Amino acid sequence: MKRRIKHVTVLGSGIMGSGIAAHFANIGVEVSLLDIVPFELTEAEQKKGLTKDDKVVRNRIAAENFEKLKKASPALLYSPKFADRIKIGNFDDDLPKIKNTDWIIEVVVERLDIKKSVYEKIEQFRKPGTLISSNTSGIPIHLLTEGRSDDFKKYFAGTHFFNPVRYLPLLEIIPTNDTDPEIIDFYMNYGAKFLGKTTVLAKDTPAFIANRIGVFSMMDLLHNVQKLGLTVSDVDKLTGPVIGRPKSATFRTADVVGLDTLVMVANGVRQSGAEANDFNDVFALPDYIQKMMDNKWLGSKTEQGFYKKVKNADGKSEIHGLNLDTLEYELQGKSSFPTLELTKSIDKPIDRFKVLIGGKDKAGELYRKSLGALFAYVSHKVPEISDEVYKIDDAMRAGFGWENGPFEIWDAVGVTKGIELAKDAGYEVSDWVKALGEKGETFYKVNDEGQSIFYDKNSGNYNNIPGQDAFIILDNIRKNKTLWSNSGAAIEDLGDGIINFEIRSKMNSLGGEVLDGLNRAIDLAEKEYDGLVVGNQGTNFSVGANLAMILMMAIEQDWDDLNMAIAYFQKSMMRVRYSSIPVVVAPHGMTLGGGCEMTMHADRVVAAAETYIGLVETGVGVIPGGGGTKELTLRTSREFHNDDVKNNRLRDAFMNIAMGKVATSAYEAYDMGILEKGKDIVSVSKNRQIAEAKKVAKLLAEQGYTQPIEQKVKVLGKDALGMFYVGTDQMLTGNYISEHDKKIADKLANVMVGGNLSEPTVVTEQYLLNLERETFLSLCGERKTLERIQYMLQNGKPLRN
Repeated sequence: MKRRIKHVTVLGSGIMGSGIAAHFANIGVEVSLLDIVPFELTEAEQKKGLTKDDKVVRNRIAAENFEKLKKASPALLYSPKFADRIKIGNFDDDLPKIKNTDWIIEVVVERLDIKKSVYEKIEQFRKPGTLISSNTSGIPIHLLTEGRSDDFKKYFAGTHFFNPVRYLPLLEIIPTNDTDPEIIDFYMNYGAKFLGKTTVLAKDTPAFIANRIGVFSMMDLLHNVQKLGLTVSDVDKLTGPVIGRPKSATFRTADVVGLDTLVMVANGVRQSGAEANDFNDVFALPDYIQKMMDNKWLGSKTEQGFYKKVKNADGKSEIHGLNLDTLEYELQGKSSFPTLELTKSIDKPIDRFKVLIGGKDKAGELYRKSLGALFAYVSHKVPEISDEVYKIDDAMRAGFGWENGPFEIWDAVGVTKGIELAKDAGYEVSDWVKALGEKGETFYKVNDEGQSIFYDKNSGNYNNIPGQDAFIILDNIRKNKTLWSNSGAAIEDLGDGIINFEIRSKMNSLGGEVLDGLNRAIDLAEKEYDGLVVGNQGTNFSVGANLAMILMMAIEQDWDDLNMAIAYFQKSMMRVRYSSIPVVVAPHGMTLGGGCEMTMHADRVVAAAETYIGLVETGVGVIPGGGGTKELTLRTSREFHNDDVKNNRLRDAFMNIAMGKVATSAYEAYDMGILEKGKDIVSVSKNRQIAEAKKVAKLLAEQGYTQPIEQKVKVLGKDALGMFYVGTDQMLTGNYISEHDKKIADKLANVMVGGNLSEPTVVTEQYLLNLERETFLSLCGERKTLERIQYMLQNGKPLRN
């Protein structure tokens, strides 16, 4: 039976419940978000004369949490409008309505007795066959269904989301022995396809997979840090982006998650009796952690943990770190380790580990100890928590934000070297890994079809990782499918007549080598293929044009070369739009400036839901010069019906560029006019994005793609320009913008109205491109623009002055 999810009921409106409700709303599902009826009236409610029978009181807890959901930063919703898909209520009044829901997700407090009492109430109203799951992170799943009906047990499983639900893609599915296998398949497939999650089938073991491994790794570090004489800031520098982990690294992550949560998981594992003695000791709390718990230094929720914001003698805020020996907060010095210097030229974190473990300083010692313990631990967790190594790696990447899972890292340093590290750290790896090392094998390989295969402990063979048919992994196909490459880009054959253009420059910036590659890809596709995808699988799609090149030309006043470079950029973007084959662009992550302009010129866009896209050039003192100003002006002109609409549409487009606004999701990009409704597509799963883009390109080709004809643009001339000048004058007078900001905005307005035209006029795209380029060049000659570009290159963020 095909099961459709149209309505979900979330029981519990706290942080996790709200996050789950928001994410279902993000994909278009209607949600009921319920919580308990308050036990007492608040003072404010008493003053209003309300009683416990009033609906506003009875729904208060859910309502308060719903307001927090809507105001959350970073946002939990792709668009504020999606909040309308969520309706609030309470258990007493609204639980009977679950007879009309498709999926009930319980997210109440982590107490077995409370959860079981909620399930008893659910059984009174739940329609047979309705999905029922729990988001528990610590309670054994099989205990939750004790005393429940056979039908309840058949459709029940653990569905463990990670916080924040929108941003962490892991979803652990934990069935019981009673869960119907078809229902397990449904949870796995729905989570991956519709929710965009990395779904991992987990066993009903303490803390499941990600928390079990992640907390072990963190607890091991907590024991080692004092022994090595490292500070909390030292450890965070060593365990963050340099090894492919989040910026929050170890101690900042603990503060954000909450020390009490970390301790709860550690205690739960230790008390379960599931660990052997040598590993169980790792889950014991160091003395300083226990003292922090006693002092309620739990992190962000109590405003102090491993870090604390304090006022210095000048009254300015500073972040101080906890001295783990004295338990006093102190300003942390800048950390410097020779080992890290050796890795500066190595771009990929996975390639750094061989160098890091060879370090002769404290950093090298920490890496050897931590990785040795981690390798030993995960070797013994197969098959205890998972039968397959790839599930452990998937869980750590998706749940903890590791760029590479432990078995992938182990392959990178070498299986036999990892065994040595474990032994030096005082551990023995499992026998199956020793045998693998003796054979000279690895945990992963890539087969001739470009698919990842993993070593299966049970069969002793290499098997395909399931679900790869829906993915195209560029790392896996480069060796055999690369048709051309240079220092900044590559062209790969995706099969079925579609090729891919991959930006591979530093930060995926758009310089000459990338534009050369793009034109070569279009040439090749026009001659020998049916369509082109522009996509990569880096952290971000593109941060925009190569600012260093622009700065160099502007400082040297090499205006002819700069003019040619900008014209070449514009020409390249127009080729994306006006080629004889369909071009599909697949943006994700940061897609700024030139990356946004390339996206806007595609025939179709397949954008990841988590795409942060915008024309941000004003932040460095110029206007969009690669066709972005022209393109938003063109799109706005299509909606000109009367004077009010003309001015409002043009003003909105102007403000988006002038303020350097960035959409916080692909859905917000629709509202900004960067993505076009009815044409461009949002992919909730970044893993599937390239494959989906390939399908779109192939479909366009099969439908008989014809090269578009260049469009005419209606511009409004001087009348509209006056409106903009009044607005920028007012903003300058109100000290909202600087003189230089006003100069940029006025020049931008001049381009968007078509320049020195006395009345509304229909012009060509090239006319606007010429105006755009001339304005870009004139702004590059401004001293303040050069200062802004220099600041951006040095600090990675725009300067407003």
